[in-house]
Amino acid sequence: MDGGMGTMIQSYNLSEDEYRGKRFANFDFLQRGNYDMLSLTQSEIVQNIHEQYLEAGADIIKTNTFNAQRVSMSKYGMENRVYELNMAAAQLAVRAAQKYATIQKPRFVAGSIGPTHRMVSILPEKKIFQNIDKDTLKSAYIEQICGLMDGGCDILLVETVFDVQNANACLSAMDEVFKHKNRTLPVMISANIDDSGRLLSGQTLEDFLMAVSHFPLLSVGINCFTDIEQMIPYVKLLSEKAPFYISIYPNAGFPNSCGEYQETPEKMVESLKKYIELKFVNIVGGCCGTTPEHIHQIASLVGHYIPRKI
Repeated sequence: MDGGMGTMIQSYNLSEDEYRGKRFANFDFLQRGNYDMLSLTQSEIVQNIHEQYLEAGADIIKTNTFNAQRVSMSKYGMENRVYELNMAAAQLAVRAAQKYATIQKPRFVAGSIGPTHRMVSILPEKKIFQNIDKDTLKSAYIEQICGLMDGGCDILLVETVFDVQNANACLSAMDEVFKHKNRTLPVMISANIDDSGRLLSGQTLEDFLMAVSHFPLLSVGINCFTDIEQMIPYVKLLSEKAPFYISIYPNAGFPNSCGEYQETPEKMVESLKKYIELKFVNIVGGCCGTTPEHIHQIASLVGHYIPRKI
C-alpha cells in the first residue's frame, strides 16, 4: 500500500489562495488545511503524489478523501460538495493507477474513508457522551461511498477506526449502497489502537474484530500507530483469529515538536521485517509521516517473502 497523503501535501506548503484556487477564490470559509478539496483545486499535485507512490512500487493507492464526508466538511462549508470531492479524487487516483498498471503488476485504488471527528459510542470512564447518532453518520457515509464508487475505486477502505460503532455505521452504509447499485467492492478495514491495544472508544482489538467480522471483508488491520515493535502482539492476535487478510500501515515513528516524523525508511523497514518474517501480514504500507522513499523500501523488502496464508 502507499504512504501518507497529508505528509506529501504539507511538503508543498500551499497558501490559502492556492487551496482555494480560482473556483473558490471568494468562498466564505477558510480552506487552508482542507486537503480533500485539493482534488478539485490542485488536481495536478494530488495526481503527482499518487504517481510518486506508484513509481515507488505501491500496488494499492488511497484516494485523497480521508475527511471527505459532510460531518468533517462542515468545518469548511463544503457539505454540498461531498459527492463531487469523492468522485473527483477517485478519478484522479484511477487515472494514476491506470498509467502504471501492467499485466504483471496491476494497480488498485482504495477509496479512503476516515472516522470523522465524532463518535457514536459513549465513553462512561471519561464522561464523554455520544456526539453523533448512527443514522446521521450512516447517511454521510452513503454520500461519500457513492462518490468513490462512481469515480471508479476498486476497493473501499474504512481506516483509522477509533469507534466500532462508527465503523459499523460505515459498513451498514456500504451494504445499502451495494444493494442500491446492485454491485459490490472489496472492503478493507483498519483500526487505530493505543498502547494498551484498545480503540479510543474503549473496545479491545478482539472486540473490534468480532464486531466487524459479520461483513465479508477483504482485510482487517491496524494503522496510524507509532511504535512498530509494540504492535507485534496485537497484529499476532489478528493474524491468529481473523479469517481475512491482515494489513498494517504504521506512522513513520513519533513526530517531533515541529510535527515532523523522524523514522527513516531504513529503520521502519527493519522494524516491519519482523511481521513479514513471522508471516503475520498480507498488506503493508505507511501512514502519517511516510513518503515514497518509505514505500520504495517496503516494496523492495516484501517481494522476497511469502505472505501470511488464511
